[in-house]
Amino acid sequence: MKRAAARVIVVIGCLLALPAHAWPTFDEVRGNWRSSDWVLLDRDGEPLQRVRIDKTARRGDWVALADISPALRQAIVVSEDKRFYEHGGVDWRGAAAAAWGNLWNTRTRGASTVTMQLTTLINDEGKRPGRRSVGEKAQQTVGALWLDHAWRKDQILEAYLNLVPFRGEIVGLSALSQTLFGKAPSGLDEREAALAAALVRAPNAPYAKVATRACAILRDMRAPEACTNLDAYVQLTLTRTASAPALSSDYDALAPHFARRVAGEVHPAAGARVRSTLDARLQRYARDTLARTLTELNSRAAPRNVHDGAAIVIDNKTGEVLAWVGSAGGFSNAPEVDAVLAARQAGSTLKPFLYAQAIDEKRLTSATLLDDAPLDLATGGGLYIPQNYDHDFKGWVSVRTALGSSLNVPAVRALVMVTPHRFAKTLVALGLPLSQTGDYYGFSLALGSADVTLLSLTNAYRALANGGVASPARDLANPAPSPAGTRVFSPEASFIVTDILADNNARTRTFGFDSVLATRFFSAVKTGTSKDMRDNWAIGYSSRYTVGVWVGNADGAPMWDVSGVTGAAPVWAALISYLHRRVPSRAASAPPGVVKTRVAYQDHVEPSRDDWFVRGTEMPRIALSSAALAGASNRGAAKIGAPTDGTIFALDPDIPAASQRVWFESAGGTAAQNAWHLDGKPFGRAARVAWLPWPGRHTLELVDSKGVVLDKVGFEVRGAFVKAPAAAAAKAPQRDPSQSANLLSKPAQ
Repeated sequence: MKRAAARVIVVIGCLLALPAHAWPTFDEVRGNWRSSDWVLLDRDGEPLQRVRIDKTARRGDWVALADISPALRQAIVVSEDKRFYEHGGVDWRGAAAAAWGNLWNTRTRGASTVTMQLTTLINDEGKRPGRRSVGEKAQQTVGALWLDHAWRKDQILEAYLNLVPFRGEIVGLSALSQTLFGKAPSGLDEREAALAAALVRAPNAPYAKVATRACAILRDMRAPEACTNLDAYVQLTLTRTASAPALSSDYDALAPHFARRVAGEVHPAAGARVRSTLDARLQRYARDTLARTLTELNSRAAPRNVHDGAAIVIDNKTGEVLAWVGSAGGFSNAPEVDAVLAARQAGSTLKPFLYAQAIDEKRLTSATLLDDAPLDLATGGGLYIPQNYDHDFKGWVSVRTALGSSLNVPAVRALVMVTPHRFAKTLVALGLPLSQTGDYYGFSLALGSADVTLLSLTNAYRALANGGVASPARDLANPAPSPAGTRVFSPEASFIVTDILADNNARTRTFGFDSVLATRFFSAVKTGTSKDMRDNWAIGYSSRYTVGVWVGNADGAPMWDVSGVTGAAPVWAALISYLHRRVPSRAASAPPGVVKTRVAYQDHVEPSRDDWFVRGTEMPRIALSSAALAGASNRGAAKIGAPTDGTIFALDPDIPAASQRVWFESAGGTAAQNAWHLDGKPFGRAARVAWLPWPGRHTLELVDSKGVVLDKVGFEVRGAFVKAPAAAAAKAPQRDPSQSANLLSKPAQ
């Protein structure tokens, strides 16, 4: 017996004589640790989102011993190594007891100490502690003696807790704590700590066996009262490991869409930590504000059928993206869709760019009068008849009023001057992803018929904030300088359009004086609503930030009674106010190329005011021509506002014929005194009536109380079931639906 012991001592002595580099240092073990996820960080290094890469095991971040709860440290020691702080790496008393028990076939506690188990975890990563051969036991013993000599006790315990496997694929305390308990390791209580320690010895044991072992650990910790209802608690807790898709944390849903975008561009490896330009506090505020607004819009008292939204904040100077909320989360019907990058109809948000181009081309000034009156334009597919949001017309208005109040007909008249082709090229220069040429969109481009993304649209507004210079946005923190940018508008045109968008008086025709768009500091903003209320926008900027918000439905379903000031605007106002809660925002100084001039309007078309002009285009007095005055005076006479003469309606084959309507609308006069005659027969008496369309040519008359015909138009309805001959159909030019004479759709705001 003595001879065998002497041989063991000689072997151990030889192994201890091995060079120190055969075993790694604590710093090397910690430095080689890799999480199974990569972590998205904000601009200050705060974690925003975890994305799992390594599917073979679930590992969290390395956790310092000081960040592990005292209960867990105690549970591990009483469970795995009661004399951990007393022995020198090997518990000789425990080993002797185990040997004696094995000799007499008695079940005893194992002799492997925490330090001995750690040697296996270091040399054979992922191999669970358990029975070893005589050779492996010898190696464990030698390694434990060396580690206890070279490392501190706290380093040994810290490394063990980070490397030890738990249930299933979970490795390390960080992954276990987040997955099972949804909290950091520092917050584990006695019951949670006992359950975690029990899983070290029997990670995949049945629930009852784990609960029995956890209760024994609690008794050793002198907390037996925690064993109450422990079986049910263990079963409920351990079921979470089967369904948890990734490590859970309080920042799990803070930036999932942005993280997915970064993953697609950068392809970070497991364990990587990618610093972005996002601000964690702003990101959280934007997410919560969007969720709160959608909750209010879908209240039980007046639901608005709005389930999705997105928001983005960009720094004007650097182009850094400070917030990126791609979805409404739990409110959304499609939470995986990133609405910041989804293409949607722009609505009236393109109007500022149109007027800026017209001012640059010296076709218009901010004081120029445009006629907000019924307008029909011939296109390749029929007549294009724009309508205002409220189905009303304001008469002669200035460009300032037309843009500030988002009037549609004046915008179309401006596009006639600029032409769709040139305007589309300007939008592309701003970075908007137009898929077709301007001629494809036609005059509907003035009202936002093109699809854009929230990112591109918000960054295009940033060009106005920067004096007409467009440059790409940046979303990752890197030393590369931002590109110099491309000048799209002159500083003068950008300044004038900005001044209009910041003018609350210019909005009153549509939004009134008490509007959510009016802020206590300088800001310029524009809203937009696309066809059939499918998209609602609010895009604007201050002296330092550009903020964009979209609300709607990912599946394209229309909202119910949601306008620019009730949908996206409240979120925009909250974000811009949050950004400037401590930082002032002041309007930029006027560039040298603009002058302020007092403008007086003849016949009081609009009140006299001071207005800005590009130098050389100022007009102190503006009057209507005699022809324009005559046209304005004749507007009081009753006439047919819609349909216009020669309109062609086509029944939509995808909509039941009984659900389609054509609206007859009168303009001017007193509606109650006039009646409608259709094809010579009385039809109705109202300012606006609906008619179930029937294929064929029809004559519509507006008749006064004495039977005198006040106005008369002819129109045609073509049935969906009528097919053109094959030869004619092959020669027929293709046309865009936005250019058809469809009066049933709600126009953009």
